[in-house]
Amino acid sequence: MSYKYKGLIEEYKSYLPVSEKTPVVSLLEGKTPLIEAKNLASKIGLKNCKLYLKYDGLNPTGSFKDRGMTMAVSKAVEDGAKAIICASTGNTSASAAAYAAKSGLKCYVLIPDGYIAMGKLSQAMMYGACIIAIDGNFDEALEMVLDISKNYPIKLVNSLNPYRIEGQKTASFEIIEDLGDAPDYHFIPVGNAGNITAYFKGFSEWYELKKSTKIPKMMGYEALGAAAIVKGERILKPETIATAIRIGNPASWEKAENARDKSNGTIDCVTDDEIINAYKMIAQNEGIFCEPSSAASVAGLIKANNMGLVQENTIITCTLTGNGLKDPDNAIKYGVSQVHKTKCDINEIVKNMGI
Repeated sequence: MSYKYKGLIEEYKSYLPVSEKTPVVSLLEGKTPLIEAKNLASKIGLKNCKLYLKYDGLNPTGSFKDRGMTMAVSKAVEDGAKAIICASTGNTSASAAAYAAKSGLKCYVLIPDGYIAMGKLSQAMMYGACIIAIDGNFDEALEMVLDISKNYPIKLVNSLNPYRIEGQKTASFEIIEDLGDAPDYHFIPVGNAGNITAYFKGFSEWYELKKSTKIPKMMGYEALGAAAIVKGERILKPETIATAIRIGNPASWEKAENARDKSNGTIDCVTDDEIINAYKMIAQNEGIFCEPSSAASVAGLIKANNMGLVQENTIITCTLTGNGLKDPDNAIKYGVSQVHKTKCDINEIVKNMGI
């Protein structure tokens, strides 16, 4: 069987730093849906706005990381690498391990011990990565892998790798294609800040090529307990339920500020309670299951709207970075519904149904 779609590198080859010599390593990532969220828009109280959710949790390993990883690993293979390495709070490790398995490379991942969702860890384990859990946080893990990649023949595939940003910018291209133009606002979670950097790059490039008439205001949101950019200082011990953005020293800090400033956007923060509220609202009102970190974008939209920062009659897009199955523990903990246990008796079952 032959599929027409060949993955985002083949789809956007003329906009990416690849050549005919680049051995494309793909799991057919990209082409994720942009879902209109009328129920959520009404619930939030948006005035005559159209709201769309870019659901990147439907990439092959369940997160947006696959967009950048297909590029990073393809270029690593082109350069003759035999191994790749990354620090991760979960999604990067899963994606790196999968693309390493596809390409035949060895994969090493450093994770903060006890601070990674089981859904993500299980992926890296199944793909066969060498997993090392350190008694430190993500920022310390990143320092370690940077040092290792400088002193050993191992390619770094964190978002400091410029090819990661190149792959991730394609989400902006897809949004413009789906809408026919760029949105007025784009809301996005901010952890290591590579994704807001990539989206802004993509929106800017297609604006310059006249494929869109505007660049959206980039609206980035950190978690309060890891709000290094908002507070203007490194957070030594970041804490938040949103594990994917539990990062106290974003690697793309300056680039994220550049995206904010040049788009007339903002970088703010939301509390864990606000994240969980949005997490449940997305699922309950739109039938879309994202991981808690993803919901920071919608939590940010709710906050911005309440502050009067969202104009009427505009088009708004929000990135949902990861699939809800990445973090089943929090889904069970904060789920809207409860499990009712009962005897296998029709009367008892109907009683628990409330009818």
